[in-house]
Amino acid sequence: MTPSRTTPWLPALAVLGSVTSLCIGTSFAKKLFPLIGAEGTSALRVGFSALVLLAFWRPWRWPLTRRDAASVIRYGLTLGAMNLMFYLALRTIPFGIAVAIEFSGPLAVAMWSSRRPVDFVWLASAIVGLAMLLPLGHGSTLDPTGVAFALGAAFCWALYIIFGKQAGHLHAGHSVSLGLVAASLIVVPYGVAHAGASLLDPAILAAGLGVAIVSSAIPMSLEMMALKRLPSETFGIMVSLEPAVASFLAMLLLGEHLTAYQWLAIGFIVLASIGSTVTARRSSAPSVELAG
Repeated sequence: MTPSRTTPWLPALAVLGSVTSLCIGTSFAKKLFPLIGAEGTSALRVGFSALVLLAFWRPWRWPLTRRDAASVIRYGLTLGAMNLMFYLALRTIPFGIAVAIEFSGPLAVAMWSSRRPVDFVWLASAIVGLAMLLPLGHGSTLDPTGVAFALGAAFCWALYIIFGKQAGHLHAGHSVSLGLVAASLIVVPYGVAHAGASLLDPAILAAGLGVAIVSSAIPMSLEMMALKRLPSETFGIMVSLEPAVASFLAMLLLGEHLTAYQWLAIGFIVLASIGSTVTARRSSAPSVELAG
């Protein structure tokens, strides 16, 4: 579909809305941690997201070969591990910093698939940003366990991109809805084991459904609309702003105030993400669905 010349800003607004909705949903999800823990919150988010997308896409309408099923399962299990570890990271480190660290996953995939000299500039920018954030010195205030979980989420995001490409020939609604079902097989039992009967509280269930809709269903719907109308480079540039958007909204909604040093570190990572997107080949642009 050719974008309308009269409304070129609508797809861009859709991407911005997707990033904002994801960050708002995750910020409110963090407020559930004192009640049901990060594990229980992740279970509600992934479980309800799977139910919502199953009802919307009805993936049973499409055939699925055994090979495709294996690809979707790998994709989904990695997605579940990514979401769980990201929420575990949020227990002890600020939201914006967790997102910035997690972005090292897709950046690593982009750097690995390219050998152009300019990419070493973006690699250096990412390394500087991460070095400024990681608890490598005695002066760091970040919790090492939280950072380790964020790095684990980054690793899973890299695998999620690789496995997602293996299922890339499937309809997005087909692969994502079934992938979330597979993700639920990891996240939901783990969350139930930790949160127990607290998850059955009607108010908690309602809050979990809200988190799932705001942080998964709405962002994914807006992303799919924007991807049909925006060049992949433009889409990637706007999504690369997520660490900055997350830091800003976490400051407003959670009272998480970062230092100027931490903002600068996030800036280096955002610069690396935008730079790698601008110089990437159109065919190698990574997927960033359901980040965080």
